[in-house]
Amino acid sequence: MIAQRTYFILPHCLLIAAVAAPTIKIARAQTSSESTAIRSPNVVLILADDLGWSDLGCYGGDLVETPNLDRLAADSLRFTQAYAMSVCTPSRATLMTGRHAARLKMTIWSEGSLKGPSNRKLLQADALHDLPLQEITLAEQLKAEGYLTAAIGKWHLGDAGHFPEAQGFDINIGGNHWGAPQTFWWPYRGDQRYGGEFRYVPHMEFGKPGEYLTDRLTDEALQVIDKAGEQPFFLYLAHYAPHTPIEAKSEDVEYFRAKQRPEHHHQNPIYAAMLKNLDENIGRVIAHLKRKGIYEETILIFTSDNGGFIGNDRDQAEPVTSNAPLRSGKGSLYEGGIRVPMIIRWPMQTQPGSVCHQPVMLTDLLPTLTGLNSVADDNQETTGLDGTDLKPLLSQPERTWERTLFFHYPHYYPTTSPVSAVRFADWKLLEFHEDSSLELYDLARDPSESKNLADQYPQRAAQMLDELQRWRRQVDAAMPRPNPAYSSQKP
Repeated sequence: MIAQRTYFILPHCLLIAAVAAPTIKIARAQTSSESTAIRSPNVVLILADDLGWSDLGCYGGDLVETPNLDRLAADSLRFTQAYAMSVCTPSRATLMTGRHAARLKMTIWSEGSLKGPSNRKLLQADALHDLPLQEITLAEQLKAEGYLTAAIGKWHLGDAGHFPEAQGFDINIGGNHWGAPQTFWWPYRGDQRYGGEFRYVPHMEFGKPGEYLTDRLTDEALQVIDKAGEQPFFLYLAHYAPHTPIEAKSEDVEYFRAKQRPEHHHQNPIYAAMLKNLDENIGRVIAHLKRKGIYEETILIFTSDNGGFIGNDRDQAEPVTSNAPLRSGKGSLYEGGIRVPMIIRWPMQTQPGSVCHQPVMLTDLLPTLTGLNSVADDNQETTGLDGTDLKPLLSQPERTWERTLFFHYPHYYPTTSPVSAVRFADWKLLEFHEDSSLELYDLARDPSESKNLADQYPQRAAQMLDELQRWRRQVDAAMPRPNPAYSSQKP
């Protein structure tokens, strides 16, 4: 492995691997003659929404309490340097396709793609609102391998013509084009929060007052497990929690208010209560799999779509969360915006209590999870991916794993202006597009990204910038443009 303290040139083979990417075969469904083959493992992929890297007890959370996820981590492989995109839609698109958000032209949340700010120095890059139907999703891959596929919860990848049913899912409960619910309380609808727009969560009929969305989505997920019968299933449980609106059960909120201490990084008791409920519901899923005797036949993955949101929710005094010791939060390409928890339990593959410090991305999940029943048709078309199969790391998490990771957010958010970034080994470079300024960090010595080393290591910065720009050209990344109406002169 290249020494991290000496000047280096990024190997072209690594860049090619990231851009040209591996290929994956589209598997065909099992035939009757193959029905006696060994049963494929079930896949339960739980995606939290806006959950920060340090929001779990097993990742250093303080005010929060997540005993079920902590126990899962102790029984699984826990990744300390897993990455998503910096906002929700791009992450969900990359997870579903194994392709980078910049390649997909989905670099901002769906609603944000429709119109950007007109009073900033740059006009945001063009972005797609809908995940193109020609993209082959993880659900389509697993459905072709004989799986029952179910999406429960948030979708946020396009309009009705691009809902989960059009992207390989047999079942869609709770998913639509919106990125957040009107409320977490039944009937989960109204027009009081988002500028008068009436929002609802579909297929939530026959609830009752006091019912909480995270509980209800878990109820629906357990029914999918029950109704799958002997068929292997892919359950994509994409909880809306702990995204805004920050709402939780009053008894849990009061519990965390009493627990608050000035030294805690986390200071929002309502958010802590949301996490408590999310953790309890993940515990329900695990307990249900065990009761049915299929826990050891199930791959279980937990992760998040971006870093924690560090702003305030309406009139709440406390910021939603803190990603400390990481810098910044959702929207930003600093570590607090893109580094997320990831826990994988894969029977016969992962070892209890194992930890992996190698950098991985959500793009890696598709190539890792497809081809599970080894029933493939060599004549099927192949699709280029940006993700890498993680299976070698599952059993050997300490192995050398040289990766070049790229990030691209050519938009504005309260935490950032348009920016791109590249990480190789422990070094990370950010390029801000308003003024072409560079920031270089040694993450091994400075995970909080507090000391910009670009002036101290100009050759290293220049080399990494060259690789970043080369990658953007090869994936045809959309770029922000100068705003002709912008004036830097204050009135």
